[in-house]
Amino acid sequence: MTINKLSWRALVADTDRYLELFTQPQTDPDSPLDIQAIQPRLCFGLEQLIHPYSSSAFMLIRAPEEKDYLDTVADYLRANSPAADQLFGGHYSIENHTVTLHPAVSAEDPFTSKGEIVSADWVETEQLFGCVRQLGEKVTLQPGLIHQANGGVLILSLRALLSQPLLWLRLKHMVERNRFDWFSQDETRPLPVSVPSLPLQLKVILVGDRESLADFQEMEPELSSLAIYSEFEDNLQIVDEEAMSLWQQWVLHIAASHQLPAPDASAWPILIREATRYTQDQETLPLYPSWILRQLREVSPLCDGETFNAEQLASMLEQRAWREGFLAERMQEEILLDQILVETEGDRIGQINALSVIEFPGHPRAFGEPSRISCVVHIGDGEFIDIERKAELGGNIHAKGMMIMQAFLMSELQLEQQIPFSASLTFEQSYSEVDGDSASMAELCALISALADVPVHQNIAITGSVDQFGRAQPVGGLNEKIEGFFEICQSRELTGNQGVIIPSANVRHLSLSQDLLDAVENEQFFIWAVDDVMDALPLLTGLPWDGEGQTTLIQTIQERIAQATQQEGRNRYPWPLGWLNWFNHN
Repeated sequence: MTINKLSWRALVADTDRYLELFTQPQTDPDSPLDIQAIQPRLCFGLEQLIHPYSSSAFMLIRAPEEKDYLDTVADYLRANSPAADQLFGGHYSIENHTVTLHPAVSAEDPFTSKGEIVSADWVETEQLFGCVRQLGEKVTLQPGLIHQANGGVLILSLRALLSQPLLWLRLKHMVERNRFDWFSQDETRPLPVSVPSLPLQLKVILVGDRESLADFQEMEPELSSLAIYSEFEDNLQIVDEEAMSLWQQWVLHIAASHQLPAPDASAWPILIREATRYTQDQETLPLYPSWILRQLREVSPLCDGETFNAEQLASMLEQRAWREGFLAERMQEEILLDQILVETEGDRIGQINALSVIEFPGHPRAFGEPSRISCVVHIGDGEFIDIERKAELGGNIHAKGMMIMQAFLMSELQLEQQIPFSASLTFEQSYSEVDGDSASMAELCALISALADVPVHQNIAITGSVDQFGRAQPVGGLNEKIEGFFEICQSRELTGNQGVIIPSANVRHLSLSQDLLDAVENEQFFIWAVDDVMDALPLLTGLPWDGEGQTTLIQTIQERIAQATQQEGRNRYPWPLGWLNWFNHN
């Protein structure tokens, strides 16, 4: 049996080992960032694209389609692309409505380029290709992004091209033919003059999320298979001080490039705790520019100088939680006013507190809420009824978790015949669809409690998935789930015997609030990590699942099954005697 009562230090990322690093002088924001150490796959792919002997004209990058990501790619290419030793494009002259193309002579010409790196998170036809304008008798040529990037690289958002298929087809055609052809945007009106085609040497990078890339692959299967592919890695694994230093440099680089305040030595631990809460992993920090920028921008009004401290950052996070916490507070009030029944004291047979995380569409913050699961057992034919499924409120994953739970129980009981009980399980006061298997360990414990007729402590909540061998499997939304139950207990007053049971594999995902850390440190609230459901049952019921020389849950269940089977046997007659019994009663 492995029951690990967690100390408060296990509930957040360990930042103490990096305190010396935080106090060291911050790197010069003007010094070059080692982006290759942070994004090695992406940089390798970009180097392949711009290599002089590369034949690939297209590259696909999996990344959010936001300006900061496109700028990061563009900045790396500008810093690492070889200097162009020639001019690309040409010079147009217009005389008497006759347009003539001349060789490129000056980089100042709007249709001449030195191999620039150009990026855009959204483009329209005129912005990308330019246009031919006529005002009275005067004709002018307007350049587009494709002319600025001639001889270099054009970085575009994939969603802009997917929503404008004709724009993409024209761009692809021009890149493959190495020639820019002028065209009229109005198909009913031809160009007022004939314009010679412009020589084009261009490489194109398309940046999109996985959904956009999947749509593009379906639209352009051959090009997708030949294009260079890479990814913007979302997170950085923190395995040592060097990795932490890299993440610091990344944050400082983003702060400097957007002229925002940077963390001082005291603020780094709090920023890291918030970052690990975002990634849901104590050893993983986010590289998302958008997430980092949000923290820096929201704390900037609270600081006067070029840095912010721990107190200012903590104050900003508290303000944000309060600002976004209306819906969570209303749900908690419903529980505290007994409109949603959740007990945090006493014992109940076949009733348990599971933990749920709620995400409302249009609401920026997920929050946790305890859910009451109940199980009723009666003499029957061994059917286990999932009320959520019967009412068409249970999803497929939830149904799978129920079947796995039942398979474990039947295997452990080792019955030679069908169990003489039927059981029904449900989420009480749940009026919307329930899906996921994160409550399957709670459901299993409620079922065992009902079968054994042994009460469950209501001061303890549990979350976790379970496999067919009873092993606890990790689930998501752990921080919100634990805090949701803790806040209910705290509002009703902590008794010193309340807590939460979680799978051991989830410990690395913890990054809990300071109030909860203080309660755990003062032994007012507890968090236990377990390897399997057999470890959780003694905490919930006071009885072990199995063992020798003591009363156990499995023994109690087997005795109840034996009694029910004997009772059923006494009520049965051989068929002639059964007929006689029927006759005598009539």
